[in-house]
Amino acid sequence: MERIVVVDGANVVGSRPDGWWKDRVGAARRLRDHLEDWIADQPEGVSGVILVVEGAARPVAEDDRGDVYVLAAPGSGDDTIVERAEASASVGPTVVVTADRALRERVHAVGAETESPSWLWSQLDAV
Repeated sequence: MERIVVVDGANVVGSRPDGWWKDRVGAARRLRDHLEDWIADQPEGVSGVILVVEGAARPVAEDDRGDVYVLAAPGSGDDTIVERAEASASVGPTVVVTADRALRERVHAVGAETESPSWLWSQLDAV
């Protein structure tokens, strides 16, 4: 069965020290673009991708392109990720991509699985 992938944008972007802190919007856009390429390549077992952005990266949600749903967290990115994971997990398999230990525990409690940013980057780098 295919699953929804919910991406903790800040955590995934922050997992690669490529200067993202100098341009948080640009870094979030690059991640979104990588996700767009990945989903266009039709990864096995993935039916949709939700990229959650927060803080300075929120404007990326305004130029959402469609294949990857970009969701601007109105407050805490973690709270938004848990809400989205719970909603998605109630209808089917859901995986949240984050290295945040507390967030991983919270999404497991609502029925979602987790993967690490390095797992996602290995998927994105293969496209």
